Amino acid sequence: MSGAAVDRPVLEQVADRLRTTRQFERVRLTHSESRLRLRASLNPDYYPDAETVAELTVQWFQNDDFYIHYREDRPASSWACRWDRHPSSHDQREQFHPPPDASTPGEPATWPDSYRDVIGVVLDRVERRVERLWRE
Repeated sequence: MSGAAVDRPVLEQVADRLRTTRQFERVRLTHSESRLRLRASLNPDYYPDAETVAELTVQWFQNDDFYIHYREDRPASSWACRWDRHPSSHDQREQFHPPPDASTPGEPATWPDSYRDVIGVVLDRVERRVERLWRE
């Protein structure tokens, strides 16, 4: 876990960006486990199965460490992945925890420096996931 303070202005800017898309139904900042997080519920109309519940959770820290977790729950299954940058005893500092369960340890990864670019990478991956669901 990052030892740095949460970067509230970054979380607020990410929240503002997500609120501008129809992809997200609800975007809010919450306190969970004593940390401020952004929680963004994806619009169920975005998915081929209207019963899908999906959420993107973002934690961003003042030293540019981050945790971004995507999870979808469908009637018969769950699917999750996670993008991270933080000190770790079991992974390198930057990592991707692959689907279907965001398993640990993660895979080595390299993320852009800017939070805007990292969020762009994540949203592109979510979009590709949803496109795959529509093709199945």
